[in-house]
Amino acid sequence: MLNSSTIRHLEHALNGRTLNHKIIANNIANADTPNYKAKSIQFKDSLNQSIKATRTDDSHIPFSSESDNTPLYRVKTNNQTSYSHNGNNVDVDKEMSKLAENQLYYQALIQRMNGKMSSIKMVLKGGR
Repeated sequence: MLNSSTIRHLEHALNGRTLNHKIIANNIANADTPNYKAKSIQFKDSLNQSIKATRTDDSHIPFSSESDNTPLYRVKTNNQTSYSHNGNNVDVDKEMSKLAENQLYYQALIQRMNGKMSSIKMVLKGGR
């Protein structure tokens, strides 16, 4: 029950959002560091790859994106831009916006996980 694909996907998503929070916080902390380049997490590419490769039967060999050890996201460093004279490319306003957006996604995932756990709890209590 706790090893269902929904819970596993929610766990991956929460881990991704936690990593995203750390990356954004690190970017904000280094907003004045010379030559620091902003980092970001890439969800969409990984999501598109995982959508394209779906297993239709449990007896099939799993795709690499379906395994538990493969992260569904990757960290990318933006080396193309520079917003400051010291070579730094962190835009604090943009990072704060990303932080608020990430928090909303995180809260939505937590609510979904709580709903799933409530369903399991109800089943364990015999539907009461």
